[in-house]
Amino acid sequence: MIKFLDLAAHNAQYAEQLKAAACRVIDSGWYIQGAELGTFEKQFSEYCAVEHTIGVANGLDALSLILRSWKTLGLLKDKDEVLVPANTFIASILAISDNDLTPVLVDPDPATFNISVQGILSARTTRTRVIMPVHLYGQMAPMDEIMSIAQRYDWLVLEDSAQAHGASWQGKKAGNWGHAAAFSFYPGKNLGALGDAGAVTTNDQALAERVRHLSNYGSTAKYSHSFKGRNSRLDEIQAAILSVKLQYLDNEIETRQRIASFFINNIKNKWIETPISDYPSAHVWHLFVVKSQYRDELQHYLTTQGIQTLIHYPVAIHNQPAYIELVKTALPISSQLQDEILSIPIYPSLSQANQEQIVNTLNKFTPI
Repeated sequence: MIKFLDLAAHNAQYAEQLKAAACRVIDSGWYIQGAELGTFEKQFSEYCAVEHTIGVANGLDALSLILRSWKTLGLLKDKDEVLVPANTFIASILAISDNDLTPVLVDPDPATFNISVQGILSARTTRTRVIMPVHLYGQMAPMDEIMSIAQRYDWLVLEDSAQAHGASWQGKKAGNWGHAAAFSFYPGKNLGALGDAGAVTTNDQALAERVRHLSNYGSTAKYSHSFKGRNSRLDEIQAAILSVKLQYLDNEIETRQRIASFFINNIKNKWIETPISDYPSAHVWHLFVVKSQYRDELQHYLTTQGIQTLIHYPVAIHNQPAYIELVKTALPISSQLQDEILSIPIYPSLSQANQEQIVNTLNKFTPI
């Protein structure tokens, strides 16, 4: 079986460095908000070319803390609307509703699967205050156009960069376009920790300070709590692990891009559509997602041929029981995508032989 993702094999490449980092933290006796966190925050800020990185517990918290910070800073109020793609992971929407804001689902561009500029303009109302572009599957949304729209209407932009570490648009990395960005370092991400982890990036000092306070029980000084905060902190071991893996991220992205190029150039089957990416540096290929009207049949076929696949995501947000209030929203592209998309294996340690096997197997698929 070609695994969809072999994390054990991937992390084995850096095992000695990862173990040394963990031992360094264990021996230090300091496990929360110490030197390792400060080092990683500085390194990730330099990598993204931003002024501030704040390590938090996970990607959902990163999104939620940004929105909550904007509320406490007086930039948002209850029921303000946030434009967000309908075909994203539910975490993007949970962060909105968690802060008593209103998610407005936008159908994506059918070619890139990212939020469309026309969709943003069509969904705009007098209550719109935030655009949340999600750089889905590792491909950046058209941030120059999105920022232009936001500037025109005086909106805030929150980049959901959970899948796009290292991606760049017009020479500027994900996490440095919007007013703030949220990253997830879930183990399966391109930059993955060995547990849950996340971060906020921003060039806004006031926002950075507020996120830092809210993520630490609302504390501005020990035992002084100016806000109703939460406990959402990136621990020392995960920070140390991420510092190790950040060193290799760009090389791994290049490998992912080569594999994606091989797939796109060699998968030739009229029943299967490969992804579209017009800007090579804008896509870091966290996922390689094909489309087929015979998706379920294709997935079964690949399983029988020893190739593991997943679906990201099989149920669109407006069809989720948790958001029953959105069920009447007309989102034909998202509804179609949930039935046609299939993620095939792509990761740096995927061998050339396995890449060729995947291509050859896909090319032989014929629906019954």
